Amino acid sequence: MLASSLPPLLLLSLLRLPCPASSVQGVDLEGSPLSHLLQDPRSGALYVGGVNHLYQLTSDLRVSAHVRTGPQLDSPDCLPPIVAKDCSSATPTHNYNKLLLLEEAAPEEEGAEPGSLIVCGTLFQGICEKRRLANITELLYRTTNPVDTQYVAANDPRISTVAVIISTETRQEGAGHATGRGRAGMRLMLVGRGYTKGPGDIPPITTRRLFPAVPPRRMFSQEEELGKLVVGSYSEYNNHFVKAFVHGTHVYFLFYRRDMWHKKEYRTYASRLCLSDRSFYSYVEVPLSCDGGYNLAQGAWLGNHTGSPALFVVMSAGQASTPVATSRSALCVYGMEQLDAMLRRAQEVCYTEGGRGSSGEEAYIEYAVSSKCLKLPKASLVDYPCGGEHTPNPIASSVPLQATPTYTCTTHLSAVATATEAELTIAFLGDREGTLHKVLVHEDTSGHLYSSVPVHRNSPVSADLLLDQNQEHVYVLTHNRLSKVSVSSCEQQTDCGSCLSMSDPYCGWCVLQGRCTRKHECERHLLPNHWLWSFSNTDQCVTVERLQPANQSRDTQTQVTLSVLQLPSLSSSESLTCEFEQLLPSPAQVTGSTITCQSPEPHLLPATPPGTDHMILPVAVKFGHVTITTGTMTFYDCGAVSRLNQTSQCLSCVSSVWGCNWCPLDQLCSHSSNCPHHHTILNHKDSDGPSSCPLVYALESQALVPMGLSTTVVLLGKNLDIYTDKADYMCVVEIEGVQFNLSASVQKTDDHTHTFTCSPHQFQFEVSELQYSAAVYLRRGQRRIDASPGLTLQLYDCSAGQSDCSQCRAVPAEYGCVWCPGSPAPHCAFNQSCASAATDTCPPPQISQIVPLSGPLEGGVLLTITGSNLGMKFEDVEGGVSVVGVDCVAKAEGYHISTRVVCELQPSGKPKRGPVLIRVGPSASGQSMQEFTYQDPQLSGLVPEKGPVSGGTSLTIRGHQLLTGQTSDLQAFVGRQPCFIMEEVTDSQLVCQTGRSNRTGGVSVSVFFGKAERMVPNGDFKYMDDPNITDVEPGESYQAGGRRLLVEGSNLDVVQRPLVVVSVEPETQREVKKRRRRQTLLNAKQQGFNSSVNTVSELCVLESSSQMSCPTPKVSRQFKVKELWFQLDNVRVYYETIKGKSFVYHPNPKLYLLNRDAPDTPYRFKPGGVIAVEGVDLMRAMSRQEVRARLGDQECEVKTLDSTHLYCEPPEQQPNSLDHNDLPTLKVLMGNLEVDLGLVQYDSDSALPPVPFVAQIALGAGAAVIILSVLVVILMYRRKSKQALRDYKKVLLQLETLEINVGDQCRKEFTDLMTEMMDLSSDVGGPGVPLLDYKTYAERVFFPGQQGAPLARQLDLPESRRATVEQGLQQLNNLLNNRLFLTRFIHTLEAQQGFSQRDRGYVASLLTMALHDKLEYFTEVMKSLLQDLVQQYVAKNPKLMLRRTETVVEKMLTNWMSICLYSFLKDVAGEPLYMLYRAIKYQVDKGPVDTVTGKAKRTLNDSHLLREDIEYCAITLTVLVKSGVEVQHCPVKVLDIDTITQVKDKILDQVYKGAPFSQRPAADSLDLEWRSGQAGHLTLSDDDVTAVVQGRWKRINTLQHYKVPDGATVALIPRCSAGNGVSQVFQTGEKTPMLEGEEEEGLRLWHLVKSSEDPEIPKHRKSSMRERERAKAIPEIYLTRLLSMKGTLQKFVDDVFVAILSTKRPPPIAVRFFFDFLDDMAEKHGIDDPETVHIWKTNSLPLRFWVNILKNPQFVLDVQYTDSIDAVLSVIAQTFIDSCTTSEHKVGRDSPVNKLLYAREIPRYKQLVERYYSDIHSAASGCYQEMNSTLTELSGSFASEMNTLVALHELYKYINKYYDQVIMSLEEDSSGQKMQLAYRLQQVAALVENKVTDL
Repeated sequence: MLASSLPPLLLLSLLRLPCPASSVQGVDLEGSPLSHLLQDPRSGALYVGGVNHLYQLTSDLRVSAHVRTGPQLDSPDCLPPIVAKDCSSATPTHNYNKLLLLEEAAPEEEGAEPGSLIVCGTLFQGICEKRRLANITELLYRTTNPVDTQYVAANDPRISTVAVIISTETRQEGAGHATGRGRAGMRLMLVGRGYTKGPGDIPPITTRRLFPAVPPRRMFSQEEELGKLVVGSYSEYNNHFVKAFVHGTHVYFLFYRRDMWHKKEYRTYASRLCLSDRSFYSYVEVPLSCDGGYNLAQGAWLGNHTGSPALFVVMSAGQASTPVATSRSALCVYGMEQLDAMLRRAQEVCYTEGGRGSSGEEAYIEYAVSSKCLKLPKASLVDYPCGGEHTPNPIASSVPLQATPTYTCTTHLSAVATATEAELTIAFLGDREGTLHKVLVHEDTSGHLYSSVPVHRNSPVSADLLLDQNQEHVYVLTHNRLSKVSVSSCEQQTDCGSCLSMSDPYCGWCVLQGRCTRKHECERHLLPNHWLWSFSNTDQCVTVERLQPANQSRDTQTQVTLSVLQLPSLSSSESLTCEFEQLLPSPAQVTGSTITCQSPEPHLLPATPPGTDHMILPVAVKFGHVTITTGTMTFYDCGAVSRLNQTSQCLSCVSSVWGCNWCPLDQLCSHSSNCPHHHTILNHKDSDGPSSCPLVYALESQALVPMGLSTTVVLLGKNLDIYTDKADYMCVVEIEGVQFNLSASVQKTDDHTHTFTCSPHQFQFEVSELQYSAAVYLRRGQRRIDASPGLTLQLYDCSAGQSDCSQCRAVPAEYGCVWCPGSPAPHCAFNQSCASAATDTCPPPQISQIVPLSGPLEGGVLLTITGSNLGMKFEDVEGGVSVVGVDCVAKAEGYHISTRVVCELQPSGKPKRGPVLIRVGPSASGQSMQEFTYQDPQLSGLVPEKGPVSGGTSLTIRGHQLLTGQTSDLQAFVGRQPCFIMEEVTDSQLVCQTGRSNRTGGVSVSVFFGKAERMVPNGDFKYMDDPNITDVEPGESYQAGGRRLLVEGSNLDVVQRPLVVVSVEPETQREVKKRRRRQTLLNAKQQGFNSSVNTVSELCVLESSSQMSCPTPKVSRQFKVKELWFQLDNVRVYYETIKGKSFVYHPNPKLYLLNRDAPDTPYRFKPGGVIAVEGVDLMRAMSRQEVRARLGDQECEVKTLDSTHLYCEPPEQQPNSLDHNDLPTLKVLMGNLEVDLGLVQYDSDSALPPVPFVAQIALGAGAAVIILSVLVVILMYRRKSKQALRDYKKVLLQLETLEINVGDQCRKEFTDLMTEMMDLSSDVGGPGVPLLDYKTYAERVFFPGQQGAPLARQLDLPESRRATVEQGLQQLNNLLNNRLFLTRFIHTLEAQQGFSQRDRGYVASLLTMALHDKLEYFTEVMKSLLQDLVQQYVAKNPKLMLRRTETVVEKMLTNWMSICLYSFLKDVAGEPLYMLYRAIKYQVDKGPVDTVTGKAKRTLNDSHLLREDIEYCAITLTVLVKSGVEVQHCPVKVLDIDTITQVKDKILDQVYKGAPFSQRPAADSLDLEWRSGQAGHLTLSDDDVTAVVQGRWKRINTLQHYKVPDGATVALIPRCSAGNGVSQVFQTGEKTPMLEGEEEEGLRLWHLVKSSEDPEIPKHRKSSMRERERAKAIPEIYLTRLLSMKGTLQKFVDDVFVAILSTKRPPPIAVRFFFDFLDDMAEKHGIDDPETVHIWKTNSLPLRFWVNILKNPQFVLDVQYTDSIDAVLSVIAQTFIDSCTTSEHKVGRDSPVNKLLYAREIPRYKQLVERYYSDIHSAASGCYQEMNSTLTELSGSFASEMNTLVALHELYKYINKYYDQVIMSLEEDSSGQKMQLAYRLQQVAALVENKVTDL
């Protein structure tokens, strides 16, 4: 990885988001999701770590340096350094940043950097590096060849890692990220990380070296003396770390995990260590509890609350009993003083009270280690505050530290930081939706939210939330953005009101500065009323309480007085001003809280706004340029009052609120009370002004004026005497903007009322409605006289809108409208305009339409009748409507005069059909032409019958006559929930969508037709639990889509139309977004864009309730994928929530034409080869199994696929073309992507260029001469050897045919085998592999072939002696834990003549049992004994060491390897070994197996090969299997020549497939019964009276013997009485001799071949010697069966060898450890011959352990083991042995057949072995610590399985046998004498067997 400076183009791509007017500014960065943020307190520089990227930024978010950290070639299964050829699983892997720490060097460190940045990622097993703080592109340290102790961070992005840096001398108070301020001495890094399956298990907390790191010390290494948290089970104690920090003299870790001690629920814990404690003696943890079920910590901050340190933790409620956090979150606060007290209490109780306090258990030992709470002296905690070697650890408190949530919310909180302002604690909380919440924390730790700031919408906030040095800004890290958010938004509030309404503890209004500021920013904040606090309930803004005068005419200037509340005090030299809007300020006089100033001069005021009669101007009281407070003053304009109301100017003027007066002679409205012509009408406030106005107040004539008839209008007026001029009056009528001026005559009455008679006029114009209102007023000359408001003429036209008689007659009588029957057609007219007599009655009603045309029998549906003459009022039709003879109740609210009647149908009782009748008053009835049908709709069924409880199921309800009533009358219900009708309803079905239900279970389905309800008969709809998706594979697709996603979950079958949906947005739109982000209205614009997001979807295919497959939707290149989800009806499941990462779409791969140089030329293909296709990114989102290739109309089988090549094997014959071309086209299909790669032409003889005719003649002649010569020679030879050729011709022919066909036979057999093995997939992986439990495994390995092994026995002692003997055995156990005693004891036994090799192995296994709980000690003793053994062999022949098991230590090594590799067998090698076993068994059983000799047709072992050609056929039996009360029929394939016992075994194999062998019944406990017809039951047996006897041979019965046909029905029944048939003696493949009874009778049993040295040869086959030789040669042909069997099994053999010898995953720690030990021994003794070390390693691991397992799978698996399987496995085991030798593998004609079989594979296997040894050797050493951790875990895991007392008792028998020799050996040793070993052994003897000693 090369660090480089930031390129200019990249700088342009990093989009900065400055928002000057906003409190949030940000910069977008690559490397999402960004994970860690750090700030250098000295320089203020920021550091951001993400995926493949590392950034350095300034405090104002400018990128100053950038480094790419990935992707790089890596694999979590391989150890660094990564070499592609050695790690096939290595792929370009993303580097997720896991740790970002600041390390500050001590000033005393000579030449040290001022500081460095520690960066750790997921690559290369989580190694770390150091970079220069000032420029992160400069690398200070990185190891190129890391050892296993340098693996720091978790190599899995999902697993947490935290760390803190400490110094041995000075420490750093950590809040946020830790830094170390070391002076001199040692600087360390404490790392907490979750559990990952990797190269060795790393403890949850480890100590890493930082300084000094002088060789051989390594930086970041985990060294033995530095300490770690030892755990018994890494997987069970999988801590999810959240925070690490230093406080006082301790370092703390915050994490959550499952509580393994109590309820197994997930809890959050805080743990503590002394800074000076290098051995972790002081480790103690306490659970943190937050009321309300908040149990999973998400983020934490060490801050202060009420002056004391406190830990602020954001916690989420876990989903059920899982570590999955829900969105229900809370902030919880824990005082550090209380936390420390709880931790000290747990220590004290565990030190001095055995873990139990007054309330019961208060403390215990955690992490499954062999320690326990003690009762030490009371002062132990005072004397040893950080623990010691004698104190118990690690300690956990049973009593949690309680807290009440400070703040709760329904969004997922993920981060917290706190600050203190004005002695108040403010918490900043980030959530998963990109919002920053601000919460005030009160003294009692309660809190309330006062502000929420959107930072980055829908982007989770990282747990790294930082405050800058001045605590003025919060740095917020989200998915791909770093934002800088002000702690307050004071500066955004521009006025006092908004400032104080924030209720923000940071903000207040600085009055004289006119700004919303923090307190210290306001100069006079100490003076009253100068700084008004936003958070105070008492402070309020400076306000104008009263302003006088409030209203003022704009035409005058006056003095204004303001009364102001909370006016700040000023000095004598300071003054205030008043400013009206933006006019020039005027000086203000201040008297107490009163301010006086002048209003502006009239000519300076702005114009009155159009359409209004006043304006309101702000009055600002200013201090300099700062506005202190603002009031308002109204300036009115009387002239505008009259102008705005031209119809009644006088009335509006004197009625206005402004005090305006009217001058009638001047037509003027003025504020003055003096008019120019001296006649003034005063405002209503001062007199009765409105009643004095000249006014036309009423109409004397009728207001109703018919159209087309000459009419005279008469008006009444008053107060008109004031007009003395001689002007004429005119009546004005306005109709649609047209004025009609009518001359008027005036008549004055005694009461001064004036009557104006307007000249007659005939009004005529078209109107759409009956009536039109026309304004009417009076004018005197040019002066308009006021008219009363609402004075209008009502012009009307009877014919407008009255289309029929009923409508016409319904017009009110005052209008005088009548129905006139005149020409050209009857019409509605004014009575005086009708030439003929008006009609008194109307015609009968007419019905034009009825809706709907059908209804239910129960009625209840509204019927709408439209037509004409349907009555003049509702009462005319009330009770007059009937439908098919049934009354229909009319509804008043639906009635329209004459045109529409709405009525409600009444029940009919039975189906009917007929017209609708309507009767209007006494007139005749009207009848509809349409017929209405009363019908009985019925529901018949529904599909589907179940759906999710969240709803969304498209439910199809079937029936007939469903179109009853209108669609709007239909309502469907599922239970009580409405089902929303989605599609058009047909007569036979309706489709609706179910709603959400609050419970599961069956509910009825009903449909309402109006008020008529119909139920689906026997058709409950069942609400099921919502579908749940647990896994989706794969996680990538090409843009073309079509890749099959395998979705696993539960309840998937409840969904009707499962969809996979992808939301996309145009790429161009993204660019628009980026440009718009620069604008201030960021959020609003983003919301606008969201509406344009599109989706594409595909329908999924359900395969079962737990599985479905979904093709990925196609996404165009112009779109960017946002997210993928599964739409399961109303349930939406996002891919990211399932997998924790986003689904990725990649650009489509490129595939090049076969003939790139000449695209139009066909590609020439030679049959027998493969076609190679080149391309780019072929495997980026597709595997070989998913790719298809088609050549014409046939498949081209894809053999290999990598990122750049695809190889496919076409058919042998050229396929036909699918189009118009003569040649086939090769097409590659990758999901939806189909690529045409060009034409393909097969090479053939016909394709060769033609040979010239002359050349043909010449070639023909030459060939004829050659052929003639050859024929002559052949004839001469045949004459001499004709007979020999004839004899051997058949042999040659058969050999040639078999050699050609064996390949095809292998392929066919392999295909059949793989088909069968696919059925095992459900059995394999986890409980499916029948692995033995550890106890049985250990018993079979430790004591092979022994019955009643010590593991299965109990101590057999009389009760009177038991206690004494057990005491003695415990003392013996203590002695065995003394290394000197143990080694002297072993050497003494081995020196005895009678101590046999069997005894040595037995004693070694007993010692293994006895010391199983102390495997570290056992290992050290074994190493010591092996060192002695090496010393012996070095002196003789070192290559012979460990070749056999001749010593105790060699058997100890075997047992040790077996213990350490059990988990490897279980997790890695067990499955391929089981698959190999099943493959062998399947292949062997497929052919004949001789039950007597054990020979089989299908085998790898030539000595067990059934060479004879046995005729047989496969048949299928139907086996009756009883399952509960049901009897099921199970087909089982057998051979007709199988013995009855073989048939029973095959039936049991099928019936109990996948079950352990020990759990199925034995074949000899069952009888096989053949059932034919009703009563035909025949019990079949290997031997009965029907058995065939020929001479002295008796044949075992087979199915063929009983003539059992194909398809016969059989049953296995329990055997009632034990017989002595063959089936009791001969089990398939068991080496059981002839029955004694048969032997006595002189009969020999046989099955397929007679096992005789000299088989009988029929007389007719006896011939010459040559014929007898041929008879021996012919069976050799069957040796090709070995080749066929080998080819068929090859994949499974390879899988086992690769599983054992692969270094793709780290080899078992025990292997690395022991090989390292052997290398050390070789180096120590000067053995530089690599072959010798190779032999040692081979003898210690492959030959000592793996060969044993390969030959005896029953040691590991609970399976049936037979001779025929043993024969095959022996060959495979021998091949494994040959592969581990260093000698060259040479084979010749005389080599054993077994070696010939694998001659080609052994060199390849040798390379595997050599690479395995080499990789382990080249890997750095230093795995001793890891080995010890593993041994500690193994000791605790399996020690309880060992029967220690029995082992000790058995060992004592050997002590007793060689008692004197052992005692003498101990007494001769000086060290033994000092330890009194002999004396202690005598004590043991005295207790165990009352032995008289010299005590």
